[in-house]
Amino acid sequence: MKILGIDTSSRFLCVGLWDKNKIYSFNLELGPKLANLITPTIGGILHALSWKISDIDYFACGLGPGSFTGLRVGLATIKGLAWSANKPIVGISSLDILARNVRASQSTIVPVVDAKRSLIYCSAYKINGSYLKRIMPYQLLTKEELIRKLKGNVLLLGDALDLYKQEILNRTKKASVLDRDLWYPQPHNIILAALQGIRAKKVTDSFSVLPIYLYPKECQIKR
Repeated sequence: MKILGIDTSSRFLCVGLWDKNKIYSFNLELGPKLANLITPTIGGILHALSWKISDIDYFACGLGPGSFTGLRVGLATIKGLAWSANKPIVGISSLDILARNVRASQSTIVPVVDAKRSLIYCSAYKINGSYLKRIMPYQLLTKEELIRKLKGNVLLLGDALDLYKQEILNRTKKASVLDRDLWYPQPHNIILAALQGIRAKKVTDSFSVLPIYLYPKECQIKR
């Protein structure tokens, strides 16, 4: 079984691939060049592995919340590839992917992503054995709203910490922060989440998968 998964919710293009119990990971900082480089980059990776699109059994994609433009570009790319190969897609919240950067912790895991406009995308998770369990809906909060929700031992990660780390730590007694290297989605975690989704039969077709937008009014497209 072969899987190709991507996440484009941040300034990085994360590409993960699975083949015969082996994971291949590529993490490239493309920023505003994403739209122009995503297709040739994926094509180059597949060529290096001697894969064809038709070889891929499942596609996976981070659905956000995150960069509005990045999500549209990434999801459009995966939907096009999956449609052309007539293969299913596993859609995964980018916050779920990010939270998987924590391998073991008794604390509540809280990914916090800069949503611009002085707002933060966030959720909360607990590690239950070998599984990550989400215990809070995906939310769009102000800094003050987030701080009020941080109760008990919490472990924070995500690029919103570039803006709010010190104030959160000053005002939340039992909060700690994961290393900066783990503040963004990691390609291998896309694959691990995709494998879990495939086992649970949580797959869809290229016409049905939708991004997770938490700015509904701003993101509506009127025909």
